[in-house]
Amino acid sequence: MKYKLLGRSGLKVSELCLGTMGFGTENGWGADRDTSFQIMEKFAEAGGNFLDTANFYKLGTSEKIIGEFMSQRDRDYFVLATKYTLFDNKTNPNASGNNRKNMMRSVEESLKRLQTDFIDVLYLHIWDDITPIDEVLHGLDDLIKQGKILYPAISDTPAWIVAKGNTLAECMGWSQFIALQVEYSLLQRTTERELLPMAKHFNMSVIPWAPLAGGALTGKYLRGEKGRIKPESNRLNENSQRITNEVVTIAKKLGVEPSQVALKWTMQQQQSVIPVVGATKPEQLDENLQTINVNIPDEDMQHLDEVSAIDMGFPMKFFKEESVKTNTYGGFYDKVEKR
Repeated sequence: MKYKLLGRSGLKVSELCLGTMGFGTENGWGADRDTSFQIMEKFAEAGGNFLDTANFYKLGTSEKIIGEFMSQRDRDYFVLATKYTLFDNKTNPNASGNNRKNMMRSVEESLKRLQTDFIDVLYLHIWDDITPIDEVLHGLDDLIKQGKILYPAISDTPAWIVAKGNTLAECMGWSQFIALQVEYSLLQRTTERELLPMAKHFNMSVIPWAPLAGGALTGKYLRGEKGRIKPESNRLNENSQRITNEVVTIAKKLGVEPSQVALKWTMQQQQSVIPVVGATKPEQLDENLQTINVNIPDEDMQHLDEVSAIDMGFPMKFFKEESVKTNTYGGFYDKVEKR
């Protein structure tokens, strides 16, 4: 396992992040305590140190299982990321959302479940479209000064809000977001319109959730196997099946699994991308871990880019028009180095 710096920080994390949303058997699915321990042990043995959870996952059971595991291991080896925002009860109007009260309350509860004194990375989980971004950044910075979290990050939030937050943090001397977690895969590339360029500009690592599109990109649905994706999901529509077939074809050509091709495609982008690999069975993790040994040739990367291409919309598509490039660069577009 190789390691990457997380965003603009000096924090070293494994090139794959272990997703633990499935730790716990609530809702009728997931890994029990012993299986979850096996998965984390296997991940650590492979050199993995980056774990992702949230206060909401399995009603807090995910954090509890991780906390019990950490209490028996070297806590400082692991980079533990969790999230606040989503509700943990429905009796309190401030037990959810991005506000400072919920942030402080949620962090205290997560620390108890995780059996730790600090959280390495705390994400805002989902933008609530209510709380001012300065309230969020100031609250996160206070938690950093208290030593309860080390780094702030953000997930599932519009690009302009993240950009405003990082700019404000820089001006105020607060800690900036170092990572951006978003849905990103060969079946979901709309994040390339605004979110990924924004992350690259601010030197934030991109942490894709559902890089296998809920398992669709493993090809198992093409084989008639069942899973948790509903039949009416866009991940299984005609276009998604067409893209998945191309992934399967390239995997056969390279002698690897389709899941490994789909994961490696995210990792071979022209910026820092660390996919979240979820597992509820040790053998699933084994397959995902082999991704680090896969290399997709340039011609296959280009082919995957082409078959999964989306309409970039305005203004990105507008910028590519020849007349616009001529008018903007005065004929020097191909002679100017782009960042």
